[in-house]
Amino acid sequence: MTRIDATFARLKSDGKKAFVAYIMAGDPDAETSLAVMQGLPGAGVDIIELGMPFTDPMADGPTIQLAGQRALEGHMTMDAVLDMVRAFRAGDATTPIVLMGYYNPIYARGVDRFLAEAVAVGIDGLIVVDLPPEEDAELCIPAQKAGLNFIRLATPTTDAKRLPKVLQNTSGFVYYVSITGITGAAAAQAVDVAPEVARIKAQTDLPIIVGFGINTPESAQAIASVADGCVVGSAIVKDIGAGKPVAEVLANVAALAAGAHAA
Repeated sequence: MTRIDATFARLKSDGKKAFVAYIMAGDPDAETSLAVMQGLPGAGVDIIELGMPFTDPMADGPTIQLAGQRALEGHMTMDAVLDMVRAFRAGDATTPIVLMGYYNPIYARGVDRFLAEAVAVGIDGLIVVDLPPEEDAELCIPAQKAGLNFIRLATPTTDAKRLPKVLQNTSGFVYYVSITGITGAAAAQAVDVAPEVARIKAQTDLPIIVGFGINTPESAQAIASVADGCVVGSAIVKDIGAGKPVAEVLANVAALAAGAHAA
């Protein structure tokens, strides 16, 4: 059982929904980014998604793109991302960490080397948005053999024919993308999300976590109420990009988490 599995088991037994927070590793700099990351569990975050900076983040909107640019300009490399996780783990052995990003930096490093290092520093799962199920042999299956969850995205355009393929090697949870398009592009609506979550739940026992378009405590509560939890990314990254103090960033995260946990 991974930390992700254990977290969902605990939340289920407590009758609570999951709050997942995304930040970009190294944004705006390594020190600030680590300080935010270290404060997330205390703000109510159940699972941390840590973005791997990449030069061509095709699924991300302007907010996340700019975060990646800031991180890259600050010399955030894959080595530095792994060091950041190692530093976090020195003080927190329980909060699940999911690396989220694109395949290119992993491929460039070498899959076997990357997976060995990821496990060694305490990463629990991967979300790689540009690797479809047809490429499972590239990373998904080796990652699961190494003990990492491989979390797949389902979207409003994932139809009944495609869904079983998407789910076949997914573990940890399913990330349902609530809107078509890029991150931060529109607001998620619970009335639209609820039937889609039910459709996916009919095909899997995995938790369904909804992301994209959630930026207020009220929307976090509404979306979490129709799923197993929610992900907030752009709203948090926007605060970081605006140069808000770490304490203020974390206070806003705590309000979002409280919304999700009230569902």
